[in-house]
Amino acid sequence: MKRQTTACSILIATALLGACSTDADDPAPTSMTPMSMTPTSMTSASVSSAPVAGSAAAGSEAMSHNDADVAFNQMMIPHHQQAVAMAELVDERTTTPAVRSLAERIAGAQQPEIDQMTARLGSWGVPAEPAESGGHGGHGGHSMSGMMTDDEMAALAAARGTDFDRLWLDGMIRHHEGAVEMADDELARGIDGPSRDLAQQIKAAQQAEIDEMKQLLGQ
Repeated sequence: MKRQTTACSILIATALLGACSTDADDPAPTSMTPMSMTPTSMTSASVSSAPVAGSAAAGSEAMSHNDADVAFNQMMIPHHQQAVAMAELVDERTTTPAVRSLAERIAGAQQPEIDQMTARLGSWGVPAEPAESGGHGGHGGHSMSGMMTDDEMAALAAARGTDFDRLWLDGMIRHHEGAVEMADDELARGIDGPSRDLAQQIKAAQQAEIDEMKQLLGQ
């Protein structure tokens, strides 16, 4: 019996030592465990990289027009209005069919553009006339390139026949050149798509009409 008891004790002790050895041999976690890839840290990284409302990028997307767009539309309206007024003088003062045809085309193109620009400014909550115009639309010709002065408009209204044709063509060429200059400024500084499209349209149409009027004058 004593031998059996001793043998059992040896077996139990061996088993216990084996168990302790197994626990000691298990590798402990090291500092190399990729903790940065845990779900919690990945979620945090995703949130931090998302665009922040009110950021500079969001602000630039929200901006649809700038001061150059407002100035272009406000100043081109009275500029076009004077061209329409000049065109309306033609019918009773010329005997030249080419001048009459050109005047009809100018009025037919520019009045719808006036309506378009007026509606655009209204959608922006901006008045159709700049504050400094004093309600006269700048018709004195002091603030917009190519505008006829009041005296020039009076002389034009008083002329007839070939004298009228010469004054009208000279004045309208200068007027159109001013519109092209204003369109170039909008294309250089404006950001509103429809305003820039209109500026390109004005530039192309009025440059072609400048060439046509110079031919009528023999230039």
